Amino acid sequence: MNGLVSIITPAYNAERFITETLDSVLSQTYPHWELLVIDDGSKDSTPEILKRYADKDSRIIPIRQENAGSSAARNNGIRQAKGRYIVLLDADDLWEPAFLEKQLKFMEEKNALLVYSSFKRINERGNEILRPFICRPQVTYKQMLITNHIQCMTGVYDTSKYGKIYLREELKSLRDDYAYWVDIMKNTGIAYGNPEVLASYRIFTQSTTGKKSKLIRIQYQFYRKHLGLGILRSLFNTAYWGIAGLFKFYDSKRLFGKH
Repeated sequence: MNGLVSIITPAYNAERFITETLDSVLSQTYPHWELLVIDDGSKDSTPEILKRYADKDSRIIPIRQENAGSSAARNNGIRQAKGRYIVLLDADDLWEPAFLEKQLKFMEEKNALLVYSSFKRINERGNEILRPFICRPQVTYKQMLITNHIQCMTGVYDTSKYGKIYLREELKSLRDDYAYWVDIMKNTGIAYGNPEVLASYRIFTQSTTGKKSKLIRIQYQFYRKHLGLGILRSLFNTAYWGIAGLFKFYDSKRLFGKH
């Protein structure tokens, strides 16, 4: 369908936040969407929540699978997606009501196949922490090889020219979204950033993404093995990523006492 947006949401034991995420999709001013929520073998009340929402709105489509990780869940959703546009939305992140409307308009203005946006950062309680992250106005493929400039829930990909792109399941849900944007940009060459703050990214105090010092080896291996960069380039990129992460961590610790 030409104007249909397929929203792909993996969910594993997501009962704590998924109702907020679903409500943020239901509040969209752009109505032509389908939400494929892939329940990745949840053991909590996630299936019941999804059924309740699906009964109210047929655009919400629950898909149940055995636990296989977020990459496999996202790919399951992408395979079944019917829309021209693909968006990845995690089960604890949120959109502003005009997210889809403004991103599709921005995509049309830029004549782009891939766009992203600025976003807020919120904690487990939904309170905003730090200042909003204002994205770069554009990013090239070469720049994406250094570090990821696209926050997952803000990216919108138009499949009309290059077709569907799938996540690399061999990454085991670590850096899989980064690899996804890189694989798309091998084709598009460039992506454009909407400066408007259109989404909220939830940061957890005990999350893996919050412990960047322990992920240096994983990051290096990602550059070296999965992007195929040379040793020196991989070391440089890892150092760049680590320094940028330390600045973010220091800022949040200084301002709020936690990350």
